[in-house]
Amino acid sequence: MADTKAPDLTDITPTVHALEADTVLGLLASRPRLLALGEPTHGEDALLDVRDGLFRQLVEEHGYRTITIESDCLKGLIVDDYVTSGTGTLDDVMAHGFSHGFGASAANRELVRWAREFNTGRAAADQLRFAGFDGPLEITGAESPRQALTALHGYLADHVAADLLPCTARTLDTLLGADDRWTEPAAMMDPARSVGRSAEACRLRLLADDLVALLDAQTPHLIEVTSRGAWERARLHGRSAVGLLRYHHGMADTSPGRMTRLLGVRDSMMADNLLALADRGPTLVFAHNSHLQRRRSTMRMWDHPLLEWWSAGALVGARLGAEYAFVAMALGTIRHQGVGTPPPDTLEGLLYALPQECAVIDAGRLAAVLGETPPALRESPWFGYASLDPSHLTDCDGLVFVKDVPQVPGA
Repeated sequence: MADTKAPDLTDITPTVHALEADTVLGLLASRPRLLALGEPTHGEDALLDVRDGLFRQLVEEHGYRTITIESDCLKGLIVDDYVTSGTGTLDDVMAHGFSHGFGASAANRELVRWAREFNTGRAAADQLRFAGFDGPLEITGAESPRQALTALHGYLADHVAADLLPCTARTLDTLLGADDRWTEPAAMMDPARSVGRSAEACRLRLLADDLVALLDAQTPHLIEVTSRGAWERARLHGRSAVGLLRYHHGMADTSPGRMTRLLGVRDSMMADNLLALADRGPTLVFAHNSHLQRRRSTMRMWDHPLLEWWSAGALVGARLGAEYAFVAMALGTIRHQGVGTPPPDTLEGLLYALPQECAVIDAGRLAAVLGETPPALRESPWFGYASLDPSHLTDCDGLVFVKDVPQVPGA
């Protein structure tokens, strides 16, 4: 019978270090273009504080200038405009620049405030940048493609000959119709309520493809007469338009693969946005572990069997290789959500016995210490928290462990 005795803490201690940027980067064979830090749950400012402390060190000591989070990529432009040029007010940015309710976070607010303060008086090339990399959608629905399509068309109409455009702005407006046709909440449960496979939607998919092709074909001219930044923003609008129309097309699907396809489209949109950001320079990526891991993501939803699809991290990692690094995050307790002290036979339970409140751990060395019989998978008593599968350690470049996540006063 295999020996299931828990590893001696003295075997694990050499893998545990203080959470500092130098330590995290020291785990990597080379400096990545995308350094991804995962979280096992959303909505806990204590975990965002860990993120922000690491980002500040990366900025001040290692020249990082971009952070991107799991938020709407188009809304993120509002935040980026504020931190780079002071457009709008902090209150407006927090109200309109985030999706998933992330604008209500005090930690996110402090990140935006600090980035704006850091940028004040700095040359544009040395400024911090902010980006969302999620699509303009939630798991249960998607935005109208109007914003993305009309912004892309407007950019092209201003700078290329009219006879090269595949349609007029009026044609787009007519085909799009009322936005509430696209955002119909019932469409998630009833494909028949989706507009995604209507004649208008199918024509819009072709037009979006033509507009993106025209943008690509005119790249040298467009960068010259506008700027690389304006061109990159137009590319973002193009990716978002194509992805949204593909997502809405999937919403109208009636096949058994419908939800798997939708989940895959979302992570593909994330991956495309991350690959574009990789061209900008060293970037800290922050999102749920499930989106950043190098393995397939899994989910059980309603009455569906287990759903599996390739995560954004797996897609990006396949493209970038060692230039993509993933540091997962695990935690001990979230007592205000009913997540108590982890059982001692789990990975989190083993790490909970360590004295550090927050530490970075060499995941590969930890996996070696644990041997061929890893700890048990922790069962989460709360749906909003996902424990770390010990078998995933070998696919992580590092592991951040937060011992206790306190409740924020007033939250």
